[in-house]
Amino acid sequence: MLLSVIICAHNSHPGRLRRTLQGLRAQTLPVDRWETLLVDNASVPPLAPSAFATDAPGNLRLVTEPVPGLSHARRRGFLEARGEFFVLVDDDNVLNPDYLSRVVEHFTAHPGIGALGGPCRPEFERSPEPWQNQFFDLLALRDLGPVPVIASLRPPGASKDCYPLCSPVGAGMALRRAAAQAWLDHADPAALTDRRGDALTSSGDNDIVIHVLRAGWEVAYFPDLGLVHLIPAGRLDPAYLARLNRGIQTSWMQVLTHHGLNEWPPIPAWTVPLRQAKAWFTHRAWSSPAAYIRWQGACGHFQGRAS
Repeated sequence: MLLSVIICAHNSHPGRLRRTLQGLRAQTLPVDRWETLLVDNASVPPLAPSAFATDAPGNLRLVTEPVPGLSHARRRGFLEARGEFFVLVDDDNVLNPDYLSRVVEHFTAHPGIGALGGPCRPEFERSPEPWQNQFFDLLALRDLGPVPVIASLRPPGASKDCYPLCSPVGAGMALRRAAAQAWLDHADPAALTDRRGDALTSSGDNDIVIHVLRAGWEVAYFPDLGLVHLIPAGRLDPAYLARLNRGIQTSWMQVLTHHGLNEWPPIPAWTVPLRQAKAWFTHRAWSSPAAYIRWQGACGHFQGRAS
């Protein structure tokens, strides 16, 4: 088996999941060279493959992971996968038709790369307001331009390790089996916060990437690896973006500290309320929805440094 696509699903929206499966069904890589693993992560009711029979590729296989949490579901997918390469696809991602073929091409051409990804572009259910553009990165939307970027944990000429900005996000992240094994061998899914139910922390992607880098692999961005992220209207609500920013900043501090990469020093827990109160005025959190969202990010930053 050449490649395994891993979709982790917890109470997925049926319409968006169907779009994801339809995008896989349209892949140009011959269907007998890869497999689709749909990991049901404690969905209620449980997923039934028959409900997606007309949309899914013919190589769909359902597996279950009863322990809630994205990292637990990914671990189950990695353990069940039979491919040489893994591709993580969220249940609201639509891959370009040549995505899987290009993943194979890039890994073949670059034997030192352990994980790679590309641009993630939005399809909005409701058009965003102009001020919301500054928060698109919170929704895993990004485009680093038309030039490939390859990086390692220690940049050339640098005196210390740092997290590469070109590192893949979870949506569409592709991994060599050998690189993914570094995360399987050394990571503890319960050690860091990650998506679980309605929780909006999200350190799992970064944890995988850092384990890959620590094992000596490079990571890369390739502009021809395109996918569409389906964004429901609720994810543009200011209250949601505020919760998301707080959760992401909290878990970002935690994962950097966990791996010894955090440039911000730890802080005593008792100082967190005082710092958050000061940040309320610094960010003028009362003045606009954008200011409030930025303040919530600062609150998460302090919370993460104290935990």
